[in-house]
Amino acid sequence: MIITRVAAALALLLALGACAVDPVYDPIEEVQRAAYVSDGPASLTLYTVLRNKDDSGAHSGLLIDGPQRVLFDPAGSFKLPFVPERGDVLYGFSPRVEKVYVDFHARETFRVVKQTIQVSPEVAARALRLAESYGSVPPAQCSRSITKILQQIPGFEDMPVRWFPQRTARDFGERPGVTTEVIRDTDADGNHGVLIRAAQRGPDGI
Repeated sequence: MIITRVAAALALLLALGACAVDPVYDPIEEVQRAAYVSDGPASLTLYTVLRNKDDSGAHSGLLIDGPQRVLFDPAGSFKLPFVPERGDVLYGFSPRVEKVYVDFHARETFRVVKQTIQVSPEVAARALRLAESYGSVPPAQCSRSITKILQQIPGFEDMPVRWFPQRTARDFGERPGVTTEVIRDTDADGNHGVLIRAAQRGPDGI
């Protein structure tokens, strides 16, 4: 099973970290085994991938740290064999996996903007339920799906629905209490070796 999933993951590495991947629904047993619960405060983190040449947005992802730590990665191309996925929700999203996610997207042509806000456990739990019920997202609708979810969360009802990741990042960053970090890397644009090496090392070796 692991070999099959490694092969499937590596087959997807030709895609950039942008919005364009077919739906995936891994068995619920794999999701349950992979569940990761952090010991930190409940929070939401918006990840935005921006092109360095013109500051345009390439992708958005929403990290939800609540009842468990997951990434809603709508139509994203990030795949690891030990990170199960159901309807664009990636489970077992530990800080180690998160580091690989950022490393995969940050390269000489792209930078990653990380924006985090602490929320109540109830808000994080609702965000998780909404992400799980959203289903697979069509290509080029990553930002739209995230903003539609945020609109249904207490305290975010005034978030505009956006099609462009850079505008979603701007709106999210204007909310009180948001901390922002910009991650840059000089890796070559063909950065797929990050996932290949992580898949080979496994969850305890990344």
